[in-house]
Amino acid sequence: MRIGVVSDTHGHTANTRSAIRMLESLEVETVLHCGDIGTPEIVEMFAPWPTHFVFGNCDADRATLRAAITKVGQTCHEEFGDFELAGVKVALLHSDDREKFRSVIQSGKWQLVCYGHTHLASIDKHGETTVLNPGAIYRANPHSIAVVELPSIEATIVPL
Repeated sequence: MRIGVVSDTHGHTANTRSAIRMLESLEVETVLHCGDIGTPEIVEMFAPWPTHFVFGNCDADRATLRAAITKVGQTCHEEFGDFELAGVKVALLHSDDREKFRSVIQSGKWQLVCYGHTHLASIDKHGETTVLNPGAIYRANPHSIAVVELPSIEATIVPL
């Protein structure tokens, strides 16, 4: 299973369109959004895939975003997602709460932890846990997303 991981769209539709085209070309089956969504228009852009969303620190109007996510039949995990894809335990969060972020990584409960907030792409291993930040679709240089092959957890950063 190939998943796309994005973060920090901040309501920027032009950059998100580039990310959507890349996700289409990479033939992902599911998308994870690590927060700072920005606007309902961004949510609608991810409608072609089953998408998991978490809120970031810049997602002020959560009621509107939650309604948009529900309207397109996607999954809103609020601040923290805990689910399984292709037999892999996944944690999804924004990471603005650094204590919570450290706790999740150090717990060893998840095989894949996806996060945003820093606008810096990275792939790290902490024991058996792969910790992935796809970078950011807005306010980053370069803008980037990530693709992960499951269940092998082979992650790649993809510049836009």
